[in-house]
Amino acid sequence: MMGKEKCIGLIFGGYSNEHDVSISSAKTVFQALNSKIIKQRFKVKAFFINRDGDWLDSDLSEKILIGEIERDTIKKQETVCQKKINFLDGIDFQNVDIWFPLLHGFNGEDGSIHGLLKFTKKPLVGCGILGSALGMDKILTKTIFSNLKIPQVNYLVFENEDLNDKEVKKKLIDEISKKLNFPVFVKPSNSGSSLGISKVINESELLQALEKAWEIDSRILVEEGLEVREIECGIIGTSKLLTSEIGEVKYESDWYDYDSKYNSNNKITIPAEIDSKITKQIKEIAIQSCRALNIFGFARVDFFLEKSSNKILLNEINTIPGFTKNSMFPMLWKASGLNIEQLVAKLIDISLDS
Repeated sequence: MMGKEKCIGLIFGGYSNEHDVSISSAKTVFQALNSKIIKQRFKVKAFFINRDGDWLDSDLSEKILIGEIERDTIKKQETVCQKKINFLDGIDFQNVDIWFPLLHGFNGEDGSIHGLLKFTKKPLVGCGILGSALGMDKILTKTIFSNLKIPQVNYLVFENEDLNDKEVKKKLIDEISKKLNFPVFVKPSNSGSSLGISKVINESELLQALEKAWEIDSRILVEEGLEVREIECGIIGTSKLLTSEIGEVKYESDWYDYDSKYNSNNKITIPAEIDSKITKQIKEIAIQSCRALNIFGFARVDFFLEKSSNKILLNEINTIPGFTKNSMFPMLWKASGLNIEQLVAKLIDISLDS
């Protein structure tokens, strides 16, 4: 990318249960884009979306990123889209050359923002609409991987069941107890950062877990819990996908829940202490699974490695992984030779080549 600097439209926050994580990720990327190393190449225009889905203008958005104002102190009338037919009216996005959406979870990682940005006819960093939607939906992901014989834990799917009905509740609990071994994990099909997920030790805990997941999504996934190691692999690229070093997360909590994912006390090992043959297989499955879901740009592919058998089990793919200081994705690439500034620049270059 020679010539004049490119304007990066950094979108963050969002109407999502991962709003706070998105802000933290955006701050990291904003700092990288303003570093001495790559500042000559890029300028940044920030776009903050509040918890109500309202877009703020660039000046207010940047002040949130640099910490001049707190996002929760902004008054409702300061949002630019209140009571307007065009909710982007007043948003100055005409000069943006490349979009960098960092909206984790709903209305972002699920492909919604990608669909909106497609109408601007500008490239964006990350995945397209289809790959984002599939990667976000745990049930569709499981179904596709099952058809491709990609190894996964045993699971059950419940779609659009009425948990207000006592007979329905009983039916679900009976089926889970009969077909899966405890412990099990109960998950909403569409969510991230482990929000809405419960670890269930016995049948008596199932109802509460199902209701918790149902609050987020009417489509519920229940997975068999195994004794596993948490293994993760970063992916970048388009026609050619590159894999990072393999990393392992060891956490103090009982399982890798929301608090664990953003806890600095986790022990991160990169490269993971695993056999070279297993490392090779993980990288191959990571590429195969991303190709199957049309995922490109960047992603983090999460695996389980069963402790008793060393069997590789694909868990999920995150198409907008976190960029916080405790996030695995930038750490994986730092260990692979790309610091945060180089990684951000590389992702932008990939978007221009796609």
